[in-house]
Amino acid sequence: MSERANIRDVAAKAGVAVKTVSRVLNGHPYVSAETKTRVEDAIRELDFRPSIAARILTGSKSNQIALIYDNHSPYYMFQIQTGCWEFCKENNIRLLAQPVDVADPQVGEQVRGLVSETHVDGIILSSPVTDCIPVLRTLEAMDIPFVRISPGTNHALTSSVFMDDAQAADDITTFLINAGHRRIGCIKGHPNHMASDDRLFGYRRALDRAGLPFEPSLVFAGEFDFESGVRAGQYFLDMPDRPTAIFASNDDMAAGVLAVAHDRGIELPTQLSVAGFDDTTLARTVWPPLTTIHQPMAELGRTATEILVAGGDITHRRLPHTLVERASVVPPPRKTL
Repeated sequence: MSERANIRDVAAKAGVAVKTVSRVLNGHPYVSAETKTRVEDAIRELDFRPSIAARILTGSKSNQIALIYDNHSPYYMFQIQTGCWEFCKENNIRLLAQPVDVADPQVGEQVRGLVSETHVDGIILSSPVTDCIPVLRTLEAMDIPFVRISPGTNHALTSSVFMDDAQAADDITTFLINAGHRRIGCIKGHPNHMASDDRLFGYRRALDRAGLPFEPSLVFAGEFDFESGVRAGQYFLDMPDRPTAIFASNDDMAAGVLAVAHDRGIELPTQLSVAGFDDTTLARTVWPPLTTIHQPMAELGRTATEILVAGGDITHRRLPHTLVERASVVPPPRKTL
C-alpha cells in the first residue's frame, strides 16, 4: 500500500509552494483563481486529506484536542488521560479534558459549545460518551474529526480503539471455574456503558461452556463505583447459599466487596474469592491483592490520540488484555458433611 499523500506532494503536483497550498486549505482570499484550481485538482487526484498534525504545522488550527468523558471510575479515567497526555506532550499538542453527563438532555449542545469556544482540532470520546447518540450527531454535524475509545455500537462510524471485553470477562470467569468455583456471583457495570453488557455476556458464555446454569439471582446491577460494590457485597453475602466467588466488572466494585467481607469477618480469600477488571492501582493496594483483567487503559488513550492526530481513513485497533493472577482467588472451601 502506498503512503498517504502529504501537503508537500500536493505542492509539487500543483507546481506551487507549500505555503500556497496552506493558503488554499485555509480559504485565504489572496490566491488567484487559476492557482486555487491547480491546487484543488492536485488535492483530488492525490486524495489528499490533511491530518490534524499537518493543519497544526500550517498554522490553520488551534493545536489542541479534547477528551470528553463521563466515567464513575477515577482510576480508569486517570489512566486514559495519562495515555492521551503523553502523546500530546511528545507532539506539542494541548489536551483539554471535559467531563459531561450523558444522561443530560443538553449534552449534545454542551459538546457543541465546547468545540465552538475552544476551536479544538479533534475530539476523543471515552465510554460511555463514545456511544452517546446526541454527542455523535453533534460532532458529525460540525464535521470535526473524532475517535472513540471502546465503542459498543456503530463500529464502522468512526475510527476507534478497543479491547475485547466479552473475551476478557470469559477468561476471568473461566479462571474462577478452573479454580473449582461453581457458584459465581457477577457484578454488572453501569447501565450506560456498553462494556457492561459485553462483560456480562462473557461471564454467561464461560458458565455455559462449563455446563453451569446461569442464575439471574447471581447477577447484581452495579455502577462501576466503590459504593455499588459495597451494596453488591451485602447482597451476595446475605444469601443463605452465598457464592464462593464474585467477579466484579471493575476493580472499584471488587474493592467494595472486599470491604464488606472484611467488615463481616469473612476470611479472604479462603472463604470468598473475588476478581476484578481493569488492573488499576487499587487492585494492587487492597487486601488481598486482586486477581483481575489488565485493560491497557493508558495505551487505549495514547492510541486513540495517535489515530486522531494522524487523520486519514477510518482505523480500528484492538489492543490485547491480560489476566493478572494475584492472591484474591483460591479454590473454594470444602463442604463439611
